[in-house]
Amino acid sequence: MKLPKPLKIIIGVIIFFTLPSALFIGFIYFKYNEDLPKYEVSKEADELAQKMLDALDYKALENTNYLEWTFRNSHHFEWERDKQLCHVFWKQYKVSLDLNDSANTKAYVHSFTVTGQQRQELIDLATSYFHNDSFWLLAPYKVFDEGTERGIVKLDDGSNGLMVRYKSGGTTPGDSYLWKLDKDGKPLSFKMWTSIVPIQGLEASWEHWTTTKSGAQLPTLHKILFLGIELRDIKGTNE
Repeated sequence: MKLPKPLKIIIGVIIFFTLPSALFIGFIYFKYNEDLPKYEVSKEADELAQKMLDALDYKALENTNYLEWTFRNSHHFEWERDKQLCHVFWKQYKVSLDLNDSANTKAYVHSFTVTGQQRQELIDLATSYFHNDSFWLLAPYKVFDEGTERGIVKLDDGSNGLMVRYKSGGTTPGDSYLWKLDKDGKPLSFKMWTSIVPIQGLEASWEHWTTTKSGAQLPTLHKILFLGIELRDIKGTNE
C-alpha cells in the first residue's frame, strides 16, 4: 500500500520530533534511575537529622510567624503560620487556606467569592500547591514530622547520607529522600524516590540560601539535571 505524500510528510514530522525526545528520555532514565537504597531506622540517623536542624538554626524557623515566597514565578504564598492561614495566589485565583479547619477556607476568582464545585476544585488545587511548594522551601525542617522514619545510607564518598521516608501525611505519602550534608550538617542536595517523578533517585541541589528577617535559613534555588526550580520574594518575620 502506497501512502499519499502529505501523509508521509506528517508521519516524518512526527518521527522527527518524537524519536529524539523518546531516545533522550530513555537515556536519562537508564543513566539516573536507581533503586531505593537499603537502610535501617536508627538512633544514629536521628542524631544526623538533629545535626542538620542545628546547622540551620531550626529554632529561628519555629519562631517565624509569617512566611512569604513565590514558587517558579507561578504560585505566590502568604502564610500566617501563627494563625495557620495561608493565602495562595496564581493567575486570577486566590485561596485562603485554613489549615486547621478546611470548612473556613475561602476561594476567589478576580476577588469574587466562589462557591460549590468550583470552590472545592480550587481548594484542592491550592492545597496541592501548598504541600508541594512549601516542601521545596522547608523540607530540611520536616525530617521529624509525624509519620516519618530516618535511616543512614553510606554515600559514594564515604560520608553518611540521611534517608527520610514519609510514611504518611502530605499529598504523596511513601516518598523518600536521601540527604547529602556538608561537614557541618547543612543540606547540599537530596535524591528523590517519589510517586510523581518517573525517574527514581534524581538529585536536586539545595543552594543559594538566604536568611530572613526572623533568622530562618531558606533556599532560593534547586537544580535538577539541566533544570532549575527558583524560589523568590522570600520573607520571614516573627512579628
